[in-house]
Amino acid sequence: MLLASACTWVHMAPGASAVRVVPAGGAPAGCEKRGEIAVSVKDSVAFYERNELRVREELETLARNEGPGMGADTIQPLGPPVQGEQRFAGYRCGSASALLTPVRPAPREGAETFPLQG
Repeated sequence: MLLASACTWVHMAPGASAVRVVPAGGAPAGCEKRGEIAVSVKDSVAFYERNELRVREELETLARNEGPGMGADTIQPLGPPVQGEQRFAGYRCGSASALLTPVRPAPREGAETFPLQG
């Protein structure tokens, strides 16, 4: 059970890595709303509560996976996750998407990241 909690159960679909995620708040300027996305994952398995950060990451990945199918290149959470469910708005921002701020800040200068193996 412990090993399963460390694994990501949701994988990025082709094209989803190009979908940007913007912070919750007002609609991104210069973008066309394409629709809403509802996603869900298991937030608990039997009596074990899954890591909240992992659940959030999986919900975001699922929403990004839906973006290309609805013609969205940007998604925005409409609220926090509740019991493993979350809603996102999908937007088509085109060249405006380059001006949007991503949810995760860029690494600090001099920092390096390495993929985990295993």
